Amino acid sequence: MEEDLNVTYITFGGHVEVHKYRYLYFVVVLIVYILIIYSNSTILYLIWKHRDLHEPMYIFIAALLLNSVLLSTSIYPKLLIDFLSEQQIISYQACVVQFSLLYILTGSEFLLLAAMAYDRYVSICKPLQYPTIMRKRTISVLLAFAWLWSACNVVTSATLSTNQKLCSFTLKVIFCNNQIFKLFCVPSRPITVSGVLFLLNVSVFPVFFILFTYTRILIICYHSSGEVRRKAAQTCLPHLMVLFNYFFLLTYDVITVRLETDFPKTARLVMTLQLVVYNPLFNPIIYGLKMKEIYKHLKKTSYSRENACDYSPC
Repeated sequence: MEEDLNVTYITFGGHVEVHKYRYLYFVVVLIVYILIIYSNSTILYLIWKHRDLHEPMYIFIAALLLNSVLLSTSIYPKLLIDFLSEQQIISYQACVVQFSLLYILTGSEFLLLAAMAYDRYVSICKPLQYPTIMRKRTISVLLAFAWLWSACNVVTSATLSTNQKLCSFTLKVIFCNNQIFKLFCVPSRPITVSGVLFLLNVSVFPVFFILFTYTRILIICYHSSGEVRRKAAQTCLPHLMVLFNYFFLLTYDVITVRLETDFPKTARLVMTLQLVVYNPLFNPIIYGLKMKEIYKHLKKTSYSRENACDYSPC
């Protein structure tokens, strides 16, 4: 492939023979994508419909689920097209766009989790000040900051990447991530610095902030009644589970490129898929089943559908 064509190959799983299993991959990925859209959209609809869920905590959950839908949509349609194509190719410009969307939305995930941790901190540690602090304006600012700050940190790397000379045109991944840095003829120090700043600003610092707030919450709960401890566990545990899962996956993503580690191809494929499969499916299950108020409305909706089926064919 000549450089003036400016295209980058995406190889599914490195040396997996896509043409041999294309229809199987297509069906499996399509089912997963539909499940992601359906499960996340269901919780989003419940939060939008029921006024008792129009509280900061549930609004942040809705933003997190919307983030998962956007992240999946930036990846899955291209994957589905690739499985039905003889060649899995993408223009370099489109690859940079997909790379940018991936990390903007990944960074937003951490910042939204940080906003949720702050909401829980104020609710449990400063309950009398909660209505004053967590107003609609505050929520709007936190949501805007989560997406815009992440975008500002990614746009520098994306802009610098578009001007790099390429000496390789093959990506041994299934979508465009930070493996595109391996295509450059010469490693770019500005891009490396920009990547480190991105990691600090949208991952490391938010994680430390979250750990600080939950430490304060645990200290308060330790000296409080059993009811307060139970309430804190119901609202904080799901956030921590999502946080540790996502931080683990992002750490893997950084290590495989920055440290040039040679993971087995199968392990690399499984871990890469987890980033775009596990978390988008994991979030609605966690928040749908572990958050008491959401689960209550989810149960009512299911019960209403069952009753409707008693009187009409379903």
